Amino acid sequence: MSKTSNSHPTAIDWKKALNHFNRTDPVLASIAQGLKKGERLVSRGEPFFTLTRSIVGQQISVKAADAVWARFIAEAAGPSPATILALDEDGLRAVGLSRQKVRYLRELALWWESTPGLEKTLTSESDEEVIRILVERPGIGRWTAEMFLIFTLMRPDVFPVDDLGVLKAIALHYPGVDTKAKARALAQRWQPYRTVAVWLLWRSLDPVPVEY
Repeated sequence: MSKTSNSHPTAIDWKKALNHFNRTDPVLASIAQGLKKGERLVSRGEPFFTLTRSIVGQQISVKAADAVWARFIAEAAGPSPATILALDEDGLRAVGLSRQKVRYLRELALWWESTPGLEKTLTSESDEEVIRILVERPGIGRWTAEMFLIFTLMRPDVFPVDDLGVLKAIALHYPGVDTKAKARALAQRWQPYRTVAVWLLWRSLDPVPVEY
């Protein structure tokens, strides 16, 4: 599994990251040069919203996830812990959620509502501590927690070694790097900007900016 060394969260310095790749990795430097001016990773929003969306979209296609999400937010406006808890299981199931996802969402809402300062904790703790906290919750695994670090908290040095898109892009651009162990070793040269490297690798596969 990927590890992060930071003890205090920091923001992504995009200019420093690209300068780093210009010195250390011509593949990433070339991908970055193909971006439109000012194009970069942007945050998807506040923590509860993004965790809710990640649960709704698990194990279904992007198209299906978008359709279920649209129906879900029409019922659970916001969404917020209160609006989710105000709906019974039948109301949540009616938008297309499985019984398991209903349980995950209700437990997430209860946890959020009963834990004052939780959002502040998640935004201020180290990467590994955020992952530890999140994976204790039903329906949230390490990959989801890493996507949360990247797309919500914008942490600069996250390397989701289990992400299939990352592994596919690495195998494409770096011949011979065909295992997770080799991918981890390669990613060491990208520190402390592995998040930016990962985003560039995703972009090399798809011209539409990646969102999770």
